[in-house]
Amino acid sequence: MFMREAVARTMADRMAWFWMLAEPIAMVLIMIAVRTIAMGKGKIVPGAEFVPWLVVGLFGFTLFRENMMRALGAVSANNSLFAYRQIKPVDTVLVRCYLEGMLKSFIFLVFIFGGILLEIDMLPADPLMALFAWFSLWMLGAGLGLTFSVLSSLIAEVERVVKITTTPLLLISGVIFPLNFIPQNLLPYVLVNPIVHGIEVLRSAFFPAYRLLPGVDLLYLWFWALAFITTGLLLHIRFEARVKVK
Repeated sequence: MFMREAVARTMADRMAWFWMLAEPIAMVLIMIAVRTIAMGKGKIVPGAEFVPWLVVGLFGFTLFRENMMRALGAVSANNSLFAYRQIKPVDTVLVRCYLEGMLKSFIFLVFIFGGILLEIDMLPADPLMALFAWFSLWMLGAGLGLTFSVLSSLIAEVERVVKITTTPLLLISGVIFPLNFIPQNLLPYVLVNPIVHGIEVLRSAFFPAYRLLPGVDLLYLWFWALAFITTGLLLHIRFEARVKVK
């Protein structure tokens, strides 16, 4: 199943690898242009250079988002495999989440080495914490993917709603603009979003002088991740028969 997904993801389109690299590069360039036009060239991120700060946050969010989004179509794309009794719908979701995480990790490493060649400081100051924060965002996306893969099979409109929410999530997760721009009285509401905690800890692991927002805690993210993973697995067990026939 993994090889089948990997070939379909990387070889179905001859430009697949190009777009995997070109998409984040284009996004970074657009965000740099927006930042320069809107705020000038002054330093706006305390304790970090803007470009590495943006790249780390963007890849952390993309890891979460792609794990969630790719899982939505995993069951329907592999429907023919359910003729084999040993293959369950949950297997297709887990394989896609694993593959997507591996691909995003590889592309992120390419960006890190590219930054080093361009003399941009992209090496994490705390590699172990960076790995743990990266893995935490991976698990959060996988948990939501497990949950929504069942709900979207039962209710078609769920997939549309999830797709609509990805852009607002990008804006409110501190990916593009520093959260220190937000008024202090609104920060408690921003910190309800578990993605913020993962991205902020990931950035602090890369940039030692970067100041974490008060209240940021990976344990809070893991409460959400484990809750969604548990919910998703239970939904797959409960509605396996109905999901298979979709």
